[in-house]
Amino acid sequence: MIIMKSETLNCLAEDASRQTIVVGGGSADIEWIESLTTSTSPIFGRVNVVQLEDKASFALTVVNENQDIVAHAVFVDHPIGDLVDQAQWEQFLHKHFSSPQCTSLNTLFLHLFVAREDFATTTVHTIMRTAFHVVPEVEYICLVSPNVAELEPALQVIFDPFQSRTDSALQCLACFCCREKIYPQVHMRPFRASDLNEVMDIIDGETASSSDSIELESEHCHAITVEADKAVVGFIKVSDVIDIYNLEILDHFDLRQFKGFYKIQEKQAEAAAAYLSGEEQEPSSTLEEQRETQMTEAPSKKYNAFCIRFFLTKKRFNLRSVDCIQYMFQLFPDLDYCIFTFDLSCAEFGFLQNFLRVPTEPTNLSPCALYIFHRSGLGRVGVRKAVDSDRAAVSDLVKDLNCNKSLLQDLDSFYNDPVSVMLQAYVAQMDSQIVGILIVKDEQDVDYLRAHYNIDNYIQFSQYRSEEHVHIRHFVLKPFLGLLSKHFFKEVLRLAHKSCLYYRTYPRHCSHQDSCVDPLDFVLNYAVPISPRKQIIYPLEELGNDAPSIRLTEEQAPFALSLIRRKFLVQPRRNINTRIVVVGASDTGLSFLETLCLRPKLKFNNLALVSTHGFPGDCDHNDMGFLSTSHAYNSKDLALIHSNINVVKGKMVSINRKSKYVLVSGVGKVPYNYLILCTGLQYSVPNVTVENVSNPSNDQLQPQPTEQTNPGVVPSNLFTLNNVHDCMAARHWLCANFLDQKDNAIIYGDNIDVYISVETLLSLGIPGARIHLVLPPPEPAVCTFPNSVVENAVAAALKVANVHVHRDFVLAQMNSDEHPDRLTSVTFTKDSEPLHLQCGVFLNLSGKEIDCDVLESIQKSLLLSDDRLVIRATFLTTDSSIYGAGPLTRFSHWYHSDEWSHANFNSKEVGQDLAETLLSKLDAIVENLEEESPVEGRLIPIYKQAKIQAGKLPGGFNFLHVTKPSPTTARRPFTPTTQIVTGGVKTGNYFCIELDCNGLVETIICLSLEPLPISNYLTLYGKHEKLLGQMLRRYRQGLLQDLYSFFRQRWCMPIFHDRYSDLEKELWEKVRLKDTGSQRVTEEDSDSSPPGSFLDAEGRATVRNVTQRFLANNKDLLPMFSEPEQP
Repeated sequence: MIIMKSETLNCLAEDASRQTIVVGGGSADIEWIESLTTSTSPIFGRVNVVQLEDKASFALTVVNENQDIVAHAVFVDHPIGDLVDQAQWEQFLHKHFSSPQCTSLNTLFLHLFVAREDFATTTVHTIMRTAFHVVPEVEYICLVSPNVAELEPALQVIFDPFQSRTDSALQCLACFCCREKIYPQVHMRPFRASDLNEVMDIIDGETASSSDSIELESEHCHAITVEADKAVVGFIKVSDVIDIYNLEILDHFDLRQFKGFYKIQEKQAEAAAAYLSGEEQEPSSTLEEQRETQMTEAPSKKYNAFCIRFFLTKKRFNLRSVDCIQYMFQLFPDLDYCIFTFDLSCAEFGFLQNFLRVPTEPTNLSPCALYIFHRSGLGRVGVRKAVDSDRAAVSDLVKDLNCNKSLLQDLDSFYNDPVSVMLQAYVAQMDSQIVGILIVKDEQDVDYLRAHYNIDNYIQFSQYRSEEHVHIRHFVLKPFLGLLSKHFFKEVLRLAHKSCLYYRTYPRHCSHQDSCVDPLDFVLNYAVPISPRKQIIYPLEELGNDAPSIRLTEEQAPFALSLIRRKFLVQPRRNINTRIVVVGASDTGLSFLETLCLRPKLKFNNLALVSTHGFPGDCDHNDMGFLSTSHAYNSKDLALIHSNINVVKGKMVSINRKSKYVLVSGVGKVPYNYLILCTGLQYSVPNVTVENVSNPSNDQLQPQPTEQTNPGVVPSNLFTLNNVHDCMAARHWLCANFLDQKDNAIIYGDNIDVYISVETLLSLGIPGARIHLVLPPPEPAVCTFPNSVVENAVAAALKVANVHVHRDFVLAQMNSDEHPDRLTSVTFTKDSEPLHLQCGVFLNLSGKEIDCDVLESIQKSLLLSDDRLVIRATFLTTDSSIYGAGPLTRFSHWYHSDEWSHANFNSKEVGQDLAETLLSKLDAIVENLEEESPVEGRLIPIYKQAKIQAGKLPGGFNFLHVTKPSPTTARRPFTPTTQIVTGGVKTGNYFCIELDCNGLVETIICLSLEPLPISNYLTLYGKHEKLLGQMLRRYRQGLLQDLYSFFRQRWCMPIFHDRYSDLEKELWEKVRLKDTGSQRVTEEDSDSSPPGSFLDAEGRATVRNVTQRFLANNKDLLPMFSEPEQP
């Protein structure tokens, strides 16, 4: 299980020792906690620590300055044990004890407290103070247990016994701790002039305008002093006058769901009521006309909101400032909304967690985020199971929503037979009004979810029963009550006896989305996205009955998966409002976005992708052809990214660095705080440069790196293929306009894509005799194919298919009859006679350069460029707000590494590193954990992941080429390699693996007539050949005749498993511990040998035990291995 990075807080205890509170703790703490549970069992009973920690609302660990654990506590939302059903504890407590103020909204229960004997008294006080600080809505922490025992002295000081209301002999322990006793609420009062010095001390050096803001007062403004322990800890200024600055900000938001923050005056309300009741005397005067008339007369609308103009508290009181909200509404008893505008570039602080952030579009030019709080948020929302009488209210609640019929059908099914349909429906009620509904369904595919998504990164799956998993079918909550969604989810988990709440988000082009969820943001605010897992492609024939269940291996429609659990609700992800705009849906850009989306502690609210054709996952990629693929993303990966970002469909045409926005064609201005340029390189529309076709110069025959220019009118049968949308357009046009014709298809370019395009045309049924492949002179030191075997196989296939191949020709003239709407002929030339070809369709795959609009945007914004966008090793351009990555860029000459650029590396790995680099600036948590490289800023980064290229070549060959990153220079240092080659082209099973001098796989080349299990083969890269079944020894002994069959054997399946790398890391750790003691392995040996190569009998037993545990933990996907018998 991967433990999320813990959040640390300064110790709030008053003792002199230096201690730190860790919110959450980790798996390494379990052993220490278990060792102390025996001393607390009289009160807390026998505790399954792993299960309790995983299902708890939250846990706190106290560590000293040496990072030694000294105390630990666990809090849950229901009492200990089976004293009372967790859904009924509130009634139970009120029935038997005097506890009228304890509710499910404001109460938590202590389920475990352990501490070193000499630290118990001080740490329990520290823990309780921190608990009240971390969860500001909690007023009571109770200790209710069926185990009647005397509290230890440390707990006796903190907890007071409940007063019994009955005389029954109820055997239980029941006591409570009130916030006021440990961590009193802050108090508010009107500001006094004598407070000024203390407030200015808090400001600590702010400009004079802050002082002016404090002193200005009027009947519409209220200045509030915040006190704690009789000391001034904050200052707030509120006003019911919305100033011009805030008015301008409000204009950028869609406030219709909040009625524009207006309150209808009595006169207008009466007119509306009369109109609706039919009592209006003049039917020609409609309500709309009255409104128009009123707009020309005196204003009839009054703002139903007040704003916070100035907010200041000491940092440690940010979360506690929630106590101020009720006081502010008391100052404006006739207003329903409190609004707060907050600079997007600033980090969100604790006070804003109590407000609802109004979502915005990427084109919103406001420099601020808008937060609101509705008065109803001060009330108590009740959550209960839906009953028949709720149907009419629910129907009215959802009447204007999409999929409302589906919701009502499921609600009726729940009423009729909730057991068979596995549905549970709950409503949120406020002041006897239904304000929300949540319908959940038992998750029947939980094994599929676990097999296909990294759920184990967030929960200890073995500690949960299958019935504890449910998914959201429908969720509706009134927009202004968004803050109550946290309590809604928490209560449903408790009342339904569930622990994990899932939500599936399907791509927009998919028809599987029939859930009614509104607003979706209320779900995603508290849900953590779960990344998809890489899947093994199983050789089902070889495995037979030992293959995994078909329920795990069958494909479902792709979806993004999110998870809600108690811990996520008590401590939601930290909001990052910084505007991050990514230009280009390349592998680099998508990887960058994916890395940000998957941060478990952070939620990025303003991620935007600017892409010419929209999001790449909006269409089906299967069997599209024409272009090679890197296999960086599948449909599930794309679904996850799309569900967490905004997409701007259009093309960037300019960058305004001063005002920080990009201009997008057809959209307008898209503002940014950070701009990420990763558009890659595109094939350009050919620019004919040869005028004298019959006698060209030698320079004219060489490809010239020229700047792209706007091609103007593009002929309808000229296709420049750069992405899946271009390929779809070409494919549809060919099927509709070319297959039945007799014209030529001309493919121009010199790269692997032109050969894949030839195969695509052949697969569409176009005869090879109609296809002309024209290859320009090759660039120096650039090879299209990885070796001569593949090159010869393709050449032979082209010859068999009768495809015409013309080598070393340069495009000279297009459309000689001067009709630009359709190409009819093209002319190429070289040192011999010109080549004239009639043209029915022209597929252009030549001249990869920066897109002309992107290049113009870069140059006009005065960003440094030299054929490519110039960046530093940290991805920065000459503008500290603009980053560049991918093939679009090149490193500054300052590094003297012109042979290396991002184009030489795996684009996905580059994007991940870019995200980590930006995160170090955005979030203090990441920044504190990042270690600065000693060579940062002086050397360029060198990445290690493989470059991948795959596609279908002429002859029907499925092609895969995996290789290590290498510089673009003709003079490369010679490094000895060992080749393992099996099969051949004629038999359609060519497989070549190259090993470096250390025996590690550095190159894979596959050419097969059968489909390739590509995801399996990608895992081989970087593995030692001894880990691959002593592959080299078997090959030299003549025992390895077919690598395809070799890797279909069942022993290989764990190597293809996505968590095999975790097994390797654990084995290395065990091996190095053994080797450190025996001094038998040097650092050089450890890099070139697999774990276990030099182990004694004890070490081999350790490796065996670790491996067996790995197989047992992953038996669902590796059932072909039997579990060892227990002694």
